[in-house]
Amino acid sequence: MPHTHDLTFAGAILTKRYTSWDRGEHVREWTVLQQIHRDAPGLAPRPVSADLASRPPAVTMSVVPGAPLTATVPTAPVAAAIGELWRVSHDEPWRDDLAFARRLTDGPRPPGGILAEAHDAARDWWRGPDPEVLRRPPAVTVLGHRDPNLDNYLWDGHRVRIVDFEDATTSDPATELAILMEHRSWREVDTGPLRALLAVDEQRLAAARRLWAMFWLWLLRPGGRSAARNHPGVGEEQARRLLDLL
Repeated sequence: MPHTHDLTFAGAILTKRYTSWDRGEHVREWTVLQQIHRDAPGLAPRPVSADLASRPPAVTMSVVPGAPLTATVPTAPVAAAIGELWRVSHDEPWRDDLAFARRLTDGPRPPGGILAEAHDAARDWWRGPDPEVLRRPPAVTVLGHRDPNLDNYLWDGHRVRIVDFEDATTSDPATELAILMEHRSWREVDTGPLRALLAVDEQRLAAARRLWAMFWLWLLRPGGRSAARNHPGVGEEQARRLLDLL
């Protein structure tokens, strides 16, 4: 993914300066940090100050202890942190995520091979039941992190804390778990125990996993935004994963 910010540390305080903010990332992060500090203090960095009108904008916050998670994820503390985040109050209205799938299927069809096969299967997906499942407002909404890179979950041996809230928004439990399961950083992690602890709507989870696998294929296909940052053949790997899910 593109680099979106620079960090400056001053002891136990860091300042995050945004290199892109056209989607209101700086405002969103500052707002969410305040919400979390009010409802779940200690789960995320403590908001200190913000200069939202400067160019580039900046948000200053506390440094939280811990190191990024690895493939040997301590499941119970991760589930506890995610559950705590999901209980934080949230004000934005819920919106469906179907536009993320359209980025792949509205684009040109690859010339052949497994990439074309996955593209055709993704287009067929729109005629199935999943889009309607995901279009329906969920029974429960939560504050969603939306950036579940393992590096954004810090483990100090006792507690997991969460950082980076540029993309946070109102979501639902099944979608949040789907985004995590389909994020490439979790590919070597056994997410079964986490899935068992975070009970969600299974039909919505399956539909959302397919949607977010489509989004990843859009990113990782040859010429995609993230293709050059990964190893050769990553687009074909993602196409196989999408076909397996479909």
